[in-house]
Amino acid sequence: MKERYNSKAFLLIFLGTLTAFGPLVTDMYLPTLPEMTGYFSTSSSMVQLGLTASMIGLAAGQLLFGPVSDRYGRRPPLITAMILFLLSTLGCIFAHDIFQFVAWRLVQGVAGAGSIVISRSVAADKYRGQDLAKMLAVIGAINGVAPVAAPMIGGMVSGSWGWKGIFWILMGLGTILLAGSIHFSESLPAAQRVKGSWKNVFRSAGSLFRNKVYVWCVLQFAFAQAVLFANISSAPFIMQEHFGFTPMMFSICFGINAVAIVVAAAASVRFRTPDRALRCGSIGMVAASALLGALGFAAGGIVSPLVGLGNIMSTTGIIFAAGSVCSYVCTRRAASA
Repeated sequence: MKERYNSKAFLLIFLGTLTAFGPLVTDMYLPTLPEMTGYFSTSSSMVQLGLTASMIGLAAGQLLFGPVSDRYGRRPPLITAMILFLLSTLGCIFAHDIFQFVAWRLVQGVAGAGSIVISRSVAADKYRGQDLAKMLAVIGAINGVAPVAAPMIGGMVSGSWGWKGIFWILMGLGTILLAGSIHFSESLPAAQRVKGSWKNVFRSAGSLFRNKVYVWCVLQFAFAQAVLFANISSAPFIMQEHFGFTPMMFSICFGINAVAIVVAAAASVRFRTPDRALRCGSIGMVAASALLGALGFAAGGIVSPLVGLGNIMSTTGIIFAAGSVCSYVCTRRAASA
């Protein structure tokens, strides 16, 4: 491969797109959830199960692609993940019933996980020090913005092309990323890969979970994701069915919230240390969730859930950006120990 594919500009665009890919896979079709209940003649909870399945796939896939990429390098698993994604997306488009759709969404989530975990690994392979911290902060910010921006894109598309049009767009994006993965120059030299049996490969990954600081970082990140997606999965039904929003109006509201994540992620670097930013973000999320619950009981119209959700998005931006840096610091310390 030519060295130009390892340029900083290429890596920034490529890794940024890979980072956004997972959230786009899970969230872009959110505005069409009410529409899909009619298409598949099923309940809203069954349609929401497609979102749950993709999240389970994202979690399980990272546990798979992480160790595999440590042993075989970043490029082969990334190409495999993109091919698997294209196949599963076709399965979603041509699913005959909700059960087939949910099953393909699980596979789609596993494939999307490859882009998430490998994008961070490539950043760690290529950069050190302050450059790496900046790259991880960008990745964390994108990971926070994408779940909110994705429904906005989906709302723009669904009005003309419906929910299947959204998945065709994901097919196109997956094809572009597959081409980028083929042109991507391997970032992990063979000498630095984990060797030996698969037992050794997974033992090296499992050692991280004996690091208490790393586990706390992961748990904070995971619970922040849970809060975010609990709000995102219920928002289409609340805003469209209860308040009468169109898919486009719903998407615009979520797009506004994306600004809060960007601003908060940028502000996270102003904290003295990443762990302090993570602590403040977690406390802020608890307070924002309590505020959202209080506003819901107050029945103050559409302004109440929008204000509460905006506060949650702000704290999410801090947690995602700071959490990415903290978890990386822990993995580097474990590797050098």
